[in-house]
Amino acid sequence: MRLRICTWNVNSVRLRHEQVARFVADQAPDVVCLQEIKCREGEFPREAFVEMGLPHLKIAGQKGWHGVAIASRLPLADAPPLDVCREGHARCVGAVVAGVEIHNFYIPAGGDVADREANPKFDHKLDFYEKLTAEFSRRDPKAPLAVVGDLNVAPGEFDVWNHKYMSKVVSHTPVEVAAMAALKASLGFIDLPRAQAPEPEKLASWWSYRAADFRASNRGLRLDHILVTPGLKDAAFRLGSAASRIHDDVREWERPSDHAPVSADLLL
Repeated sequence: MRLRICTWNVNSVRLRHEQVARFVADQAPDVVCLQEIKCREGEFPREAFVEMGLPHLKIAGQKGWHGVAIASRLPLADAPPLDVCREGHARCVGAVVAGVEIHNFYIPAGGDVADREANPKFDHKLDFYEKLTAEFSRRDPKAPLAVVGDLNVAPGEFDVWNHKYMSKVVSHTPVEVAAMAALKASLGFIDLPRAQAPEPEKLASWWSYRAADFRASNRGLRLDHILVTPGLKDAAFRLGSAASRIHDDVREWERPSDHAPVSADLLL
């Protein structure tokens, strides 16, 4: 069977559930992992997701901020909970779908100052990465596990519009890049969008609202990720390459999120 997983920082699910429905109608994902839903569980537009064919929901909500959800065409089983956010924010939710354990994250952005002592938000971001890396280091790399979401790090030189400039800006500083590299190394995670489009091709999934025309300014960052363990390598590459893409056309829609959806197919 094909399992199409999508991750999308939707920047308010109540504001954009119609865009989610349009995307679901266009791309037929089986599992949609949302970040920054910006609502509590009881405020989530459940009926809209039932109507779009994704009736199975796991929601971790919070008033006004953060919040993550998994919406699925297929039934969801419980995944082991991960206690990785020291501030108690609604930033992670997990589920097992068709035998694949999926964890959906909205990792803290980290503020503006890349200094753990001077900036508690940056320290929180790195602490989140460290806790997550320690958790996965205890797991079996052969187990079918996917880590998806807005991980708020552009990990490579070709995941930013200007590597030299962005190396001084939170999201691409050397310490963040190292933190994400450690997370990937914990289980030998495979970066599916990058596997589909190897370097030096530039990839981006986020563009600032400040630009009137995001394509003209072309200052994107790849902050949204789909990582899978070696246990899912065969499923991800069964057709010879990773069927993964960034749907940057969605960023052109009216009143869009500043993030584009990212998808990947697993042939189980």
